[in-house]
Amino acid sequence: MTTPSLRHFLDKRPEALSRGPLALILIEDAKAIAETLAHHAALGFRHILALSPEPVPIPDDLSPLVTNVIWDTRQPDAHTGAVNAVIEAVPPGTWLYYCYNAEFLFFPFSESRSIGELLSFHVEERRAAMLTYVIDLYAPDLAVYPDAISLDSAMFDSTGYFALGRPGPDGVHLERQLNFHGGLRWRFEEHLPADRRRIDRIALFRSTQNLRITPDHRFNIEEYNTYSCPWHHNLTAAIASFRVAKALVTNPGSRESIHSFVWRNSRPFDWRAQQLLELGLMESGQWF
Repeated sequence: MTTPSLRHFLDKRPEALSRGPLALILIEDAKAIAETLAHHAALGFRHILALSPEPVPIPDDLSPLVTNVIWDTRQPDAHTGAVNAVIEAVPPGTWLYYCYNAEFLFFPFSESRSIGELLSFHVEERRAAMLTYVIDLYAPDLAVYPDAISLDSAMFDSTGYFALGRPGPDGVHLERQLNFHGGLRWRFEEHLPADRRRIDRIALFRSTQNLRITPDHRFNIEEYNTYSCPWHHNLTAAIASFRVAKALVTNPGSRESIHSFVWRNSRPFDWRAQQLLELGLMESGQWF
């Protein structure tokens, strides 16, 4: 069977995209593809689009839920064209999510509740987007795991996260918006351009007319970029991600300088949302 391009697939207005929540997984390399797809399928997404430059094998048990489509995920800011095309193709109000391979979404109580339950509550709070923090994962020993990926022994930074006010075009800080930092992007910031050092991403959002995502993972509608409503704290989620680690050990400008990611505040990642909640790396808000 021929793998369709993203645009050809969307032009057919498939039934699979008629109702959310839908997930877009941008596949940049061959790392942890099956694991990424299986993790998000288990969360309860109604359908998953696996976007890749070349066809990738989809596990048989996931094939009813996953569609592989061709998209150049290696082009600069590949997420913008893909996400914006899907926003235009789905019905207004559809919940969408996007991430990359070797990234794994966690949200409060995600071991026992579905993504649909999460978003239903978020809608009740009159929210159309959800802030997610990208928490860097890394292997404990780069001599054993030279690609920095180890699903069985992943580690992450338990401290070192902070937020700064986000200035608008006039220099005044924007209301209910912050730039969040930490993890490998903070500890190895000299290897990252300034516009790639934030760990906040609006990865969960509802489609609406004229909505557009920008290269810096924000949206052209400012309310979508806020971390909460004006009257109380809202839900946030986290994306546990090997993406920065594998880039740092691969890119010519950084790979010779990095011999280990482990430091005194590294902690084993136990693949539970509760661990991230206890460390304040996501917020349950009023959801109990």
